[in-house]
Amino acid sequence: MPALDARELIVGVTGSIAAYKAVYLVRELTRAGARITVCLTANARHFVGPLTFRTLTGRPVLEDLFDPASDAAVEHVALAERADAMVVAPATANLLAKAAHGIADDALTTLLLAARCPVLLAPAMDGGMWHHPAVAANVALLRQRGVTVLEPESGALASGLTGTGRLPEVDVIVEALAGLVAPARDLAGDHVLVTAGPTREAIDPVRYITNRSSGKMGYRIAEAARRRGADVTLVSGPTTIAPPSGLRFVAVESAEEMRTAVLAHLDQATVVIKAAAVADYRAKEVATAKIKGKRELTLELTPNPDILAEVAARKTGAFIVGFAAETHDVARHAREKLEAKGVDLLVANDISQPGIGFDAEDNEVLFVDRWGGAQVLPRTSKAAVADAILTQVLRLRAAARRGVRP
Repeated sequence: MPALDARELIVGVTGSIAAYKAVYLVRELTRAGARITVCLTANARHFVGPLTFRTLTGRPVLEDLFDPASDAAVEHVALAERADAMVVAPATANLLAKAAHGIADDALTTLLLAARCPVLLAPAMDGGMWHHPAVAANVALLRQRGVTVLEPESGALASGLTGTGRLPEVDVIVEALAGLVAPARDLAGDHVLVTAGPTREAIDPVRYITNRSSGKMGYRIAEAARRRGADVTLVSGPTTIAPPSGLRFVAVESAEEMRTAVLAHLDQATVVIKAAAVADYRAKEVATAKIKGKRELTLELTPNPDILAEVAARKTGAFIVGFAAETHDVARHAREKLEAKGVDLLVANDISQPGIGFDAEDNEVLFVDRWGGAQVLPRTSKAAVADAILTQVLRLRAAARRGVRP
């Protein structure tokens, strides 16, 4: 568990069925040594009462700015200014909208407006709300301003629907908060070049070839590298994820576009992490007009450039990480790909396993390196996998520079 000794934190709780999970979050933050003031919205009190949080924190709970009996209410501006970080979990779509547009109509939104510390929002909402254009625009605006907005998880929702909207797990929130309060900064001085997402290869103006990659793994790596002090360039194929703040973002569509973007930034890179799922083939000829009619169609394909192998062959001195999405014999295929591509570290996962891999919030990976090492990372969040990858890079690179076997 990350140390948060003597850190002053504000934990906001809004009116979501996931509010009960804030109890576990406060407990874990308290165990990590943080001093916590909880702020409840009026709707949050329908789900969890203030007594629970007052018992866990040993402090008054802020509920109403106009409560004369509350010391926290009287000094709310000072509270916001002295806090080391502020987290809202769960953060409803309503809270995201208010925060994005500077609305301060209760204690929590007033604290958010007054805060001068890092702010972390952990969304939770039902149905298709997370993908609504208004919510997406609000999230993008918040991230542009430097607010860290976690991606909600996918799964069963309170309404009985299945979709994206579950509150991120407590350990994910704690790790993200610790990174904001006391980042490792062990990649300061590095330029990390990350690729993410799928590519789209046009067949005609309407149709294209693509794959199931969501881009989540690559985005988590880019965010973790930025948090750990690196200068980060993220080259991304088409995804539904808002570009992270604080890094250089390059949007591409095809494999050829991704190759061009990668090579344009390669000379500055000290670490290259190729997490993108680049389409292996593209149409040899792209129709200039929409293909019409219901008939048999033969599509002639030609191989796309092997960006990973080309990057490795250039011998720039950068530490190179590749990915392998496999469905069987993962260890054997990972080792074969490592040697064929000439990379330093290969991250492989079995995408046939439920709950991990493409479009999932979790992953379980195998690390194989060019020095003969192999290590399994059991199933965990993609945010945790991202940090584990970067830690492996630092460990292996340091050993190689010393001329010792990792």
